[in-house]
Amino acid sequence: MKIKVNDTVLVTAGKNKGKTGKVMRVYENPDRVTVEKANIRTKHIKKTATAPGQKIKFEVPLDVSKVMLICQNCNKAVRVAYKVPKTGKKFRVCAKCGESVEQSVTKVEKKKKA
Repeated sequence: MKIKVNDTVLVTAGKNKGKTGKVMRVYENPDRVTVEKANIRTKHIKKTATAPGQKIKFEVPLDVSKVMLICQNCNKAVRVAYKVPKTGKKFRVCAKCGESVEQSVTKVEKKKKA
């Protein structure tokens, strides 16, 4: 899947069209993503003898085809391409500007024993 957790995405279809948010969770099998502050539903919980009734708001997963990644460099909703350097791993790039869209992950160097 071309969308990963903590990516900033734009919702392109449905009642939440135009909203942006971070991806909170990715579901691989049905190809769905949960976007922060988008596709919010309300669940009513009936009161009990010990607890009062309440309304709970939560995000429901969207189909991945309804979201597009927002590039940090060009600040536009873009498609994702891949580049494979001769040495190293495959990584995601912006299809418009060609810059990497991967989150910067710093590697901790291991101390060598003397």
